[in-house]
Amino acid sequence: MQETEFNLRRQDFTEVPHLLASGDGLKVTKFRYATGIEALQIENRRGRIVILPFMGQMIWSVEFDGVDLTMGSRFAMPRPAGSIVETYGCFAFHSGMLRNGCPSPEDNHALHGEMPCASMDKAGFVIGHDERGAFIRVTGEIEYVMGFGANYLARPSVKLHAEDTLFDIVMDIENLSSAPMDLMYMCHVNFAYAKGARIVQPVAYTPEQVRVRTAVPGHVTPNPDYLSLLDTLAKKPSAMEVLDEPQRYDPEQVFYINGLPQDGDGKTHLMMQRNEGDGFSISYPLAAFPKTVRWILVNGDSQVAAFALPSTCEPEGYLAEKAKNNVQILSPGERKIFPVRLGYLDRAAAEQFGARIGTL
Repeated sequence: MQETEFNLRRQDFTEVPHLLASGDGLKVTKFRYATGIEALQIENRRGRIVILPFMGQMIWSVEFDGVDLTMGSRFAMPRPAGSIVETYGCFAFHSGMLRNGCPSPEDNHALHGEMPCASMDKAGFVIGHDERGAFIRVTGEIEYVMGFGANYLARPSVKLHAEDTLFDIVMDIENLSSAPMDLMYMCHVNFAYAKGARIVQPVAYTPEQVRVRTAVPGHVTPNPDYLSLLDTLAKKPSAMEVLDEPQRYDPEQVFYINGLPQDGDGKTHLMMQRNEGDGFSISYPLAAFPKTVRWILVNGDSQVAAFALPSTCEPEGYLAEKAKNNVQILSPGERKIFPVRLGYLDRAAAEQFGARIGTL
């Protein structure tokens, strides 16, 4: 495998886009949003991915074959933020790492933890070839260190090949401390809501395997209709297999998908197939991600169908997850890697992927 690495500097980004590299059907362009946020666009023959290399390596937007995969939101562009709610319009972000999910009144952590908008220490990209051909991999690194607290090194990356509409998100984390470290991580992928789409999964829509969240988080204001719908979905989760009633998802609905099977490589696969026959897909190893969360929200401000959020825990905050024994421990010097493969499938690829899910 051949690779060439390039380093990025914040001061080199301008509002005028600048092509950094091109070849083998791939391009890398840097620019700065009017809000001051640095961005890196990587392109192949089929589409493009916009990444915020210095802001938690957030993926701001994704488009393939003219189809926008990104949630709808009020945010026309990323904004300077200390927490994810201040810039909630992205395709994907790294949720965690020490804390994760929606904090309860007794928790003292931010929504989705410290990583989503973290200011990265280093950023760059790699151009190379491997068994799947030419690729670009965006790299980054941040050391989190707190006096009398945790110390870890996080190295996220995003990899796109020249001929693919699927790409890879990886989080690589290492405990640098001499003490054990709490670990709560979710790859928070915010796919666009597509009315009439069907969620294809390798388990049945039973209450045991698709469990609706009945705990109401602090940012949701329940009403009698919402609470009644929770009761209905708890008994009949198949009501959300087809996304044909967007009003069901205001306020949001969250589900926990249990008992997912895996293939010979230890990975599970899910897809949201649109009315047009194409779809969005996600694949990940269950050994790394023992939990799968589904989050759907549709209103005038946000339209998102996060049909599979790979996670080490459920998103109910630190204290609740610790009580459920869902908080992992990373030993001193221990390292874990969390790989996710996801993206767009045209009609033919979606049919093949659906058949693959059916064999699990």
